[in-house]
Amino acid sequence: MTLEIDPRDPHANQPTLMAGAPVTSARLAVVMVHGRGASAEDILLLAEQFELDDVAYLAPQAANRTWYPYSFLAPMAQNEPGISSGLRRLSRLLDDLASQGLASDRVALLGFSQGACLSLEFAARFQRRYAAVVALSGALITPPGSQWSVPGLLARTPIFLGCSDVDAHIPLERVRDSANTFRSLDGAVDERIYPQMAHTVNRDEINVVRGLLSANGTI
Repeated sequence: MTLEIDPRDPHANQPTLMAGAPVTSARLAVVMVHGRGASAEDILLLAEQFELDDVAYLAPQAANRTWYPYSFLAPMAQNEPGISSGLRRLSRLLDDLASQGLASDRVALLGFSQGACLSLEFAARFQRRYAAVVALSGALITPPGSQWSVPGLLARTPIFLGCSDVDAHIPLERVRDSANTFRSLDGAVDERIYPQMAHTVNRDEINVVRGLLSANGTI
C-alpha cells in the first residue's frame, strides 16, 4: 500500500518500525534515523549489533527515502519542507515515548548520514537532557555561527560524532564546527575522526554506542 504524502508535511504519515524491547518495559529507547536512499529497515539492522535486549528501537521512515532533497550544505530554504517535517516527526515520536513513560533522559537519538544531520539539528533546536545523541557521518544542518538558545539545557548529554576525515558528503570542518557548537551548549562531546574511512559505520563506533546505551537509564 502506498501512503499518501502531504507536500506540506511529507514525513507526517510515514510508518515507524520498531525492534527490541517493548517501549512500556524498556530501559531506554533509541530513535534511529536512516540516511538518504535508505529505509527504516536498514537502520534497524544496526541495532542488532548493540546486543542490548532491554532497549526499544524506533525507526521512522522518510517519504521517498529522503528527509530533504539536497545536500545539508545547500541553503536551508531549498531543503524545506523536508527538514521541518522531519523535525516534527522526531518531536512527535519523543512526545509519544514520554506519554509511555520514557522521558527524554531515557531516549537516545541516533542517525547515519542524512539521518545524523537531522538528529543533530533536532538536539540543537530542542535542547534537553537526552540519554545520548549519536551522529554517524553527519553534522549540523544549520550553518556555523548560528545563534542557539541559552547554553546548559543539554545538561551534559553525551554527544558522539564519528566521521571520516575524507567523507565525500560531510566536510570535516562541519563536523568539528558541530562538535564545538554542542560543547558550547553543555553537551559532553566525544568527537572521533577516522582516517581514510569510507562513508560507513565502523566497529569502534558500534562499541562506543553500545557503551553509551549500556551506561544509561538503569531502572
